[in-house]
Amino acid sequence: MNHLPPFLFPYVRYRGKFSPQNLALNANLQEFAQKVDIICNLETAGKISPQTAYKQLSSLWSQLQVGYENLHGS
Repeated sequence: MNHLPPFLFPYVRYRGKFSPQNLALNANLQEFAQKVDIICNLETAGKISPQTAYKQLSSLWSQLQVGYENLHGS
């Protein structure tokens, strides 16, 4: 999705407790939310099937969990 204009993917400044892990998690969460929004919009518009949307969302969730575990060693 890097070929899209940056205004489509605004990032909000992090305002929590500062640590490299928290900053990385915040960036991952923002990216996750943006991708979820796109997938939901594509499914709502009929561009992808509900099953495809579910598979993509499930994959995104798994990636987010792995990223969290890598950051926090859980």
